[in-house]
Parts: sequence; structure tokens; C-alpha cells
Amino acid sequence: MSNDIRELNPREVWRHFSSLAGIPHASGHEEKIREFIADFAQRLGLDTTIDDAGNLIIRKPATPGMEDRRGVILQAHLDMVPQKNSGSQHDFLRDPIEPVIDGGWVRARGTTLGADNGMGVAAAMAVLESDSLRHGPLEALFTVEEESGMSGAMGLKPGLLRGEILMNLDSEDEGELFIGCAGGLDATMTFTYGEQAVPDGYTGFMIAVRGLRGGHSGMDISLGRGNANKIMNRVLQDGYLRHGLLLGSIEGGSLRNAIPRESMATAAVPASQADSFLEEFAVLAAAIKTELSIADPGLQIEAVPAALPGRVVEEEVFGRLLDALRACPDGVMRMSSLMAGLVETSSNLAIVKSGNGSIQVECLLRSSVDSAMEDLAAMMRSLFGLAGAAVVFDGGYPGWKPEPASPILKRMRDTYIGKFGTTPEVRAVHAGLECGIIGAAYPLLDMISFGPTIRYPHSPDEKVDMLSVGKFWDFLVETLAQVPGE
Repeated sequence: MSNDIRELNPREVWRHFSSLAGIPHASGHEEKIREFIADFAQRLGLDTTIDDAGNLIIRKPATPGMEDRRGVILQAHLDMVPQKNSGSQHDFLRDPIEPVIDGGWVRARGTTLGADNGMGVAAAMAVLESDSLRHGPLEALFTVEEESGMSGAMGLKPGLLRGEILMNLDSEDEGELFIGCAGGLDATMTFTYGEQAVPDGYTGFMIAVRGLRGGHSGMDISLGRGNANKIMNRVLQDGYLRHGLLLGSIEGGSLRNAIPRESMATAAVPASQADSFLEEFAVLAAAIKTELSIADPGLQIEAVPAALPGRVVEEEVFGRLLDALRACPDGVMRMSSLMAGLVETSSNLAIVKSGNGSIQVECLLRSSVDSAMEDLAAMMRSLFGLAGAAVVFDGGYPGWKPEPASPILKRMRDTYIGKFGTTPEVRAVHAGLECGIIGAAYPLLDMISFGPTIRYPHSPDEKVDMLSVGKFWDFLVETLAQVPGE
């Protein structure tokens, strides 16, 4: 089989996705891809606007005879999560993504693929380009920085959009229609420390946690995967309590909305304790690997001799940090009582990073229940406040309350049954879809989210099911033709 994804069906979607993969578009760096799509729309003679937040809005008139249909907004985000395997030299600001056909899936070589949300962007572009599809008045809303704080959606001003129905093309399970999502809140805890000289008679070590699957901190939080920051803290605390280990530096995780896959630390251990430290480290590492052997079979935990750190974190602050991270909530806090299998509240211990006299801990809190989010935030404030850290909450965004009586939901469910002969599942999702934010600015919108099947987003294992892309496209085309009138 050819490895050229442009030859896959539906070609009109894969052709655009291939073009998007060739343009660097890590979150926060969407300028090139936005310019590319704006030029594409202008060549088609379509009305094109970039708003004050950097979002791209493209309007396409109804096809003849469809002018009386309710206006539809096709919404997707331009950015992707930049994650790569250890040892990869990929530069997300310069290098193209390299899609690879692997059985019935498309993935990338050692990096995230960008199917989240490139498949949605590509499908919207295919609709805009087509001169044969039947549809009413259309708008395409391409937002920026969804993966790093949803600033595009947050900056969207009332009055810019004209449509009445919003179709978010950012879900990851074909055959499922999403009508609700969790809200989110960023928590940042900062420990300030003084550096101290390494005592005489110490030896240096490099400690590494690698090989975890990671994944989306909302969609994958219930899978029981390892968190590199939690694992690193576990081995560091054991070394500190048993052998007097001191911390030189630490860096774990890179994005709030990705379960951390790797953590690296430099440390110093009394030379007299070095052999026993390594022996007990190996025992603990083996136990942790056994615990995660099903969820994360590729986990590696290593401690190897290395250069002695020049300075170390003062011991008193290090001890408080270890206690706080050990107690820090991580993973599923509560399952929903309203929808079976749905996570209600969770926390992701996403980033632990030292430098310039401080250690910053970053978490992403999620919940579909406002009071539960407030309680989790209070828990974090109490815990890290007691540990002496400065605690800041920001970047909060609202959830999207499910509306089972949604008119577009009924129409799309009937359309799916008629097209494929099966009933789509109606769900809410434990992730921060932009629908919640957009709906706050446009409260009269009838909203729904759907997409092709994507697995392991936000990690280098990300892949998209080829057959599901065809079904997603066929369903979108049929839905647009069936949108009700005014």
C-alpha cells in the first residue's frame, strides 16, 4: 500500500489533512496555518475575517434552494499538541509532521499526529471548497490556542457569528454524539527555595522516568496510566528518607492537558549510601513497573551515576515539596452519577519544573459540576498552602451543560440511523471542548460535537482510524443536507 495519505478516501479530506501536516502549528504558533487557510478561502472568493483573538472566520453562502435553512457554524481548532518520543530531533516550530499508514490507522513518525484537531479542520475546508454539497448558510470558525488554554474561544466576542447551530468537529469517537463537556481550571503552585552547596562526600546521579503512554488528561484520565511526576516523586522521596538524597534539578511534563510521560532529575546521594541507594531504587522501580505493567508496559525508571550537581535545593523546602507532591490529587476524583462511565471530576499533576530559585507545580483540574471544581481547588489550596507554596488559579473555563432535547441532536440522530442503520450513542465528555466557552458568549446556539475515531491524542502514539474518517465525512455531508429550515 502507498504511504501517501492523499490517496486515502475520502480524498477531499485527506488531501487537506496532508497539507495541514506539512505546516508547523504547535499550540501558540498558529500564524502559518491560519495564513494558509485564509489564503485558501480567499482564492475561493469566500468572506474571510481574523478577529481580535486571532480566530479565523470564513463564510460561505447557501447552495441554491437551501437559503432558508438554519445557519451552521463548523468549528475546529487550528493548533496541535507538540509531543515527541525521547530522542526525537523533531522541531515543532519548523519541521512538518510525517504521517504514516499503519494497518487501518494513520499515525506520525515519533510525534503527535495532529489529527486532534486537524481532521476537523480538514473536513471543514473540504466543505468550504466543494461546489457539489448541499447546505444552508455556513460559517467556519477556526480557533487558536485550544490546547494551551482555549484563549481563542475565550476571546471570541458576541455578535461576530451569525449561525444558529454549532457543529464542533473535535470529538474522538465516531458513532458518538457529544452534548456536554467538563469545565477546567489551571492551578499553579510555586515553591521558592535557596540553593545550598553539596556537602562533602556526596556523589551525583541522573534519575529518569520514561516510556509512559501519557495521553489526554481528560479523555484518558480514567485508563489508570502512570504519571511521570508522581512516579519521580515516589522514588525521590524514598531516596530522601532512606539515604539522604538531595535534589539538584527536576523537569517533568510539558503541557497541562497531557498526562506527563517523562521526568528527569539530577540528585546527590552520600557516597557511603550510593550502593544501597541503587539496590533499593531497583527494588522500588521494579515494584512500580509491576503495578503499571498492564497500563504502561513500556515504563522505564533508571538511576545512573552522573556529574555532581553544582548546587542543590535547600533540604527543608525539598522535604515540603516531596510531601505535597505525594499527597497531591491526581487522576479520577469522582465518577458521574448522571451518566454511566463518565468521569465527573479529575486532576492532572502535569508539570514539575525547577529553575531560578523556584519549583513550579502545574495541575489541570476538570469537573462537570461547579461545586466539585470549587472543592477540588480548595483542596489544592489547602494542601500546597500548608506546604508553604504560593497558589494561583487562572485560565478557568465553563463546562457545557447537556441538553438532551436539542433539536439538532434529534435531527442528527435520525440522520445517522438512516445513513448507517445503527443508533449513535449520545454522551458527554470529560474534556474541555470549546463549546462551553462559545456557548457562554452565544447562549442561544444549538450545539453538538462529533468526529472520527482518534486514539491516544496528546501523545506520540496518537492515531486516527481511516474508516472512521470516511463515516465522519459522509455523516457530516448528509447532516448539512438535512439541517432544518427556519
